[in-house]
Amino acid sequence: MPGGSPLAPYDALLVVSFGGPEKPDDVIPFLENVTRGRDIPRERLVEVGEHYFALGGRSPINDQCRAFLSAVRVDLAGHGLDIPVYWGNRNWHPFLADTVARMTRDRVRRAAVLVTSAYSSYSGCRQYREDLYDAVAATSGAPRFDKLRHYFNHPGFVDAVVDHTVTALESLAAEKPQRAVRLVFVTHSIPTVMAHGAGPSGDAYVTQHRNAAALVADGVRAATGVTAEWDLVYCSRSGSPRTPWLEPDVNDHLAALRESGTTSVVLVPIGFVSDHMEVIYDLDTEAAATAADLGMTLRRAATAGVHPSFVSMVRDLLAERAGVERGEQVRRQAPGIGSPSWDTCLSTCCPNPRGPRPALCEVPTANVAAS
Repeated sequence: MPGGSPLAPYDALLVVSFGGPEKPDDVIPFLENVTRGRDIPRERLVEVGEHYFALGGRSPINDQCRAFLSAVRVDLAGHGLDIPVYWGNRNWHPFLADTVARMTRDRVRRAAVLVTSAYSSYSGCRQYREDLYDAVAATSGAPRFDKLRHYFNHPGFVDAVVDHTVTALESLAAEKPQRAVRLVFVTHSIPTVMAHGAGPSGDAYVTQHRNAAALVADGVRAATGVTAEWDLVYCSRSGSPRTPWLEPDVNDHLAALRESGTTSVVLVPIGFVSDHMEVIYDLDTEAAATAADLGMTLRRAATAGVHPSFVSMVRDLLAERAGVERGEQVRRQAPGIGSPSWDTCLSTCCPNPRGPRPALCEVPTANVAAS
């Protein structure tokens, strides 16, 4: 851009993630942070904690964030974009409040925010924005923050998942070359009331996942020439059994598929951007054991991770939003189904199930269409 940075008005990028324990002593305090205010019995925390202890008491998510941050920095620098990239977590070190304080000391004035969740929901969007509000409120002179749009249908995300799914299919074909394979897209279950409230018009969580899954299935067909049937299922349900959550559970669905004659499945963790606990335990451990008991052949596709298309997506979203803020006409990438997501959330979308709390990066009213 003549006369200035192509990323102006932004002078920093903040990546916000969930966080995870890095040693056994961290596990229960981390889980207490995650479940604070939700009245989860301690015995349930201890039960979930065993999933982490089975992996040495260390979640892989922070190491994956470090790898992602490094790849993003290399990509930005390789395109001549000199902008610092910060990292803050909701539930473990580096905590978001500490990172906002550091950015303030570094005299950051305005930062774009990338959340490591591609979809609309309370837990995947608004809760991050509530925590960002709290972090800014606790820091005098904090920067202004703008959250980058949801990227479930951005080609950088979709292409990464397509490539990893094709790799899983090729691995399966090498073992069972004549066998039809079903794609089972998996995401985190949430309470149905939360799903119904997602997005400015409701039900965006499921709609966006189905759109993303359809795009990936189309991409797989284009890459392989094979049309595979697919389903969207859920994992990682928690909370009271009396509260309805999105179904079917991945394990129940595998049993139903086997009953109907399906013997080969590729699990595609479409709801996750990295191979963290819900993927490694719920899919690689529990679902894999279910498939083995059922006599099914199963492969699990990798998440987007540090795939070059996913990494370069961050640069595209950052440049796109910078152009919007400068009042320019910008090209928004969103292939096939639906349309690019909105830039700024409505104050009424993705409501907090425990009651209203202030959140950053929103407007009281706007004429915004849900995708």
